[in-house]
Amino acid sequence: MQGVVFTGDRGLELMTFPDPTPGPGEVVVEMKASGMCGSDLHQYRRPRNQARNATGLPPNPNPTIVGHEPCGVVAAIGPDVLPAEAKIGQRVMVHHYQGCTQCSHCRSGWQQLCQEVPVKVYGNNAHGGHAKYLLVPANTLVPLRDELSFTAGAAISCGSGTAYGALRRMNTSGRDTIAIFGQGPVGLAATQFAKAMGARVIALDINAQRLARAKEFGADETVDPGSNDPVEAIRGLTHGKYADLTLDTSSNPDARLSAIRSTKVWGTMCFVGEGGDVHIDVSPHLLRRQLTLVASWTFSNIIQAECADFCIDRKIDVDRLFTHRWTLDQAEEAYKLFDRQSDGKGVFLI
Repeated sequence: MQGVVFTGDRGLELMTFPDPTPGPGEVVVEMKASGMCGSDLHQYRRPRNQARNATGLPPNPNPTIVGHEPCGVVAAIGPDVLPAEAKIGQRVMVHHYQGCTQCSHCRSGWQQLCQEVPVKVYGNNAHGGHAKYLLVPANTLVPLRDELSFTAGAAISCGSGTAYGALRRMNTSGRDTIAIFGQGPVGLAATQFAKAMGARVIALDINAQRLARAKEFGADETVDPGSNDPVEAIRGLTHGKYADLTLDTSSNPDARLSAIRSTKVWGTMCFVGEGGDVHIDVSPHLLRRQLTLVASWTFSNIIQAECADFCIDRKIDVDRLFTHRWTLDQAEEAYKLFDRQSDGKGVFLI
């Protein structure tokens, strides 16, 4: 089979790999859709000799297939896999992490938080979904209901699921006004979900096309921080009270600081975007406003399944997120376009 491999410095190759065979406790998933996620760009842009990427993981020294939003059907099952875990032909998403499986984090569905062994991240330091087949432990599978497309399942497997997980961490409700900084794939999904939760949404981005899409996805107000002071704009839109909740999906230091400064007294601000930093004057921005800061890294496998159910129950059209659909042999063109960060979300159909 062929798989997409990032070679460093915005280079990639379509390399040939053996078709995988499942061992004990493993399954092979035949890919149907594999999403492109904003965090792919950290790997795509990484210098060839850089020791670590933005997630802090050392890169695999061997060629590694990328893509951590995998969705498909179970094609082969190894020994010791229980019928409750996987069946041939079953439609599945993948929770793309593997820890020790036995610690309290792993057993509660948060394998990415495992402190006992180096965590495998499929599509990062272990083979991912931009290929015909993906070999993973059966315990990483999350069933995909028939009501959702494979492309929707791919989005929920990271980008959209990340947005849902963050909103859930902040207990978003219809009482809240939320300001969402960045309207890339994760930010736009957050806009979509926050509206479904009943919140009033203020969407922020410097790209006019992304702001227009945010409006289509239900944003009540849009703000361009490139031509407006975002803090003052949010203050004006909230009668001087600022936002109940703010969410940064951009990783931009200025956006992060603006998100903190535009959160109301007793409000909650959440970091989602990977990498980068932010410099905060603690007393006026945090202490004297009784602010709560939340860091939200993706989701558990339980929340992934909950997100899928939420999309079905609320009739959320996740597929609307995708503006581009590609084949694997178009990977170079796909990532060059995605690297511009001006369009929407892409997915490989396999």
